[in-house]
Amino acid sequence: MSTLIRLEILRTLRNKRYLLFTILYPALLYVFFISAYSGGNVAGGIPAKSYFMVSMATFGAVGAVLTGSAQRISLERRSGWTRQLRLTALPGRAYTVGKIASCAVTTLPAILVVFAIGAIEGVSLSAAQWLGLGLALWLGSFVFAALGVALGYAAQPDAVQPMVMIVYMLMALFGGTWFPVGDSLKAFARFNPVYEYNQLATFVQPGHALDTAAVAFLAAFLALFVAAAAHLYRKDARRA
Repeated sequence: MSTLIRLEILRTLRNKRYLLFTILYPALLYVFFISAYSGGNVAGGIPAKSYFMVSMATFGAVGAVLTGSAQRISLERRSGWTRQLRLTALPGRAYTVGKIASCAVTTLPAILVVFAIGAIEGVSLSAAQWLGLGLALWLGSFVFAALGVALGYAAQPDAVQPMVMIVYMLMALFGGTWFPVGDSLKAFARFNPVYEYNQLATFVQPGHALDTAAVAFLAAFLALFVAAAAHLYRKDARRA
């Protein structure tokens, strides 16, 4: 399984589309948003530089694992690669875990690049806060890696890309990526994993602790998506 993970990581990092859409694109959006707010605050009094540093880091991380894993799986299904893997000694559970782990590793560049720009722009956090925030966002990305694997098997290869983009943009739109979620929508936003993902960063704000409810929701989403991915993988194996 370690060989599969290493190969998946190398494939991703060599992909120019990955570098453009999951690293450069969120970084450019971050610069655009903080320029539009002219260094002011967003709704709720949160500094725009801090708010969008987190939301663009999560936007890039979700994009890295969600679109990357689902689209790669669709290509592998079309080419017959997954069928070949099933003929080896690699069990289905190891394949699913390997996909999730390799995708999650590739989120680090997307997070770190936006963090670097935030630090240059004047976002001030302690070393412990930087480390804790980076670790929280990285661990949270495993949820979307599992969702990406599930989506990769949920539809026919030709339909995977539009389905992923619709899911991705809807979750971002109502998850606080582009603007803070209002009080009237928070009850519904709790069922959006992107909203919970963004909530992991609230502990760096003065007077706030780690949102344990967000952690619990994300853990539940992770279990649900892993179970769905494993089920859909086995279903695809029976159909092949």
